[in-house]
Amino acid sequence: MVELKNVSFKLEEKQILENISMQVDEGGTEIILGPSGAGKSSILKVILRLWKPQNGKVIINGEDISNYSEHQLLQIRQKMGIVFQGNALFDSLTVAENTAYFLREQGIKDEEIINKQVEKTLNFVNMNGTNNLYPSQLSGGMKKRAAIARAMAFDPQILLFDEPTGDLDPINAKAIDELIKKVNAQGTTVIAVTHFVHEAIFLADKLTVMNEGKIIESNVVRQLLNSKNELIQNFFYEYKYELNIKNKYTENIG
Repeated sequence: MVELKNVSFKLEEKQILENISMQVDEGGTEIILGPSGAGKSSILKVILRLWKPQNGKVIINGEDISNYSEHQLLQIRQKMGIVFQGNALFDSLTVAENTAYFLREQGIKDEEIINKQVEKTLNFVNMNGTNNLYPSQLSGGMKKRAAIARAMAFDPQILLFDEPTGDLDPINAKAIDELIKKVNAQGTTVIAVTHFVHEAIFLADKLTVMNEGKIIESNVVRQLLNSKNELIQNFFYEYKYELNIKNKYTENIG
């Protein structure tokens, strides 16, 4: 479980997050939706404790890690993986070497164990046969799959995604969203931030809408679609419009 209680964070006197409270149950999928600069990615940094909030609590699997030292945080971070917006693959390493990176960082030295886990993970993300390729030889969608493989190779309990499809075409974006669903289906807790409404609705068990460092509303999708909040109504306007057109089209041909 991941829980934030009344978390606030300032960076150089600028309020980045204000009184953020949210809870993601084990095995759930939480999607954080909002415009650019809303503070979405900042929440991921707080969860990983890359940023220490000035106020509030960060609780991972029942442990309040708000004031943990870097040494204590190492053990917590071994339970979490992150897929960065820009993938952050190591250009000088092959796909297999990138995938194995955090296995070695965690002290696994048995090459047979590493190789088996790499093969298993690359198979899971449909990247078979790419072991010896370098990031420069991969398409955008393949780079994203490789980044997901690296993040999940050590079987984290929690996987964080920062704008997972922001730089992809619609076909590759759909494939990555389906892969995220597949990751969650095996029991991994997923927290993802996005500004794409369709993606958020497709992925979310629960959806949190943010703006200007604050949570505007958090609920299941069905409830948010009926929200009276003007910002939320504007966010979902295009989606609801397309849904109405689809329903009318279905009625006409029915």
